Amino acid sequence: QVQVVESGGGLVQAGGSLRLSCTAITRTTSTHTMAWFRQAPGREREFVAGISWSGTQTSHSGSAKDRFAISRDDGKNTMYLQMNGLQPEDTAVYYCALTQFGSISWQTTDYAWWGQGTQVTVSS
Repeated sequence: QVQVVESGGGLVQAGGSLRLSCTAITRTTSTHTMAWFRQAPGREREFVAGISWSGTQTSHSGSAKDRFAISRDDGKNTMYLQMNGLQPEDTAVYYCALTQFGSISWQTTDYAWWGQGTQVTVSS
């Protein structure tokens, strides 16, 4: 079993930045593909960015590309999402998800473990 904890959310003005962290309570994250999803009120949960278990591949949604950067530090069992140029439409609860090995997937059903989420609110 893997416990997942997100942190780093908050309130920021449009154009600002935040860095989200996701720490997994497990022996090692080096065998886990990890991803960020987000869910805005009244909308489905959507893929934001993912990083392969090897760390050699990343994927970003169209809205995240060029503004957000995903990275990982397996020595700390932690994944990060650096978000720059935030806009009000980025307001959502951001979730961390993990699955063991496997390729990066944009589907929520392909991830076995989830955190409780961290709220990101961007004011205009």
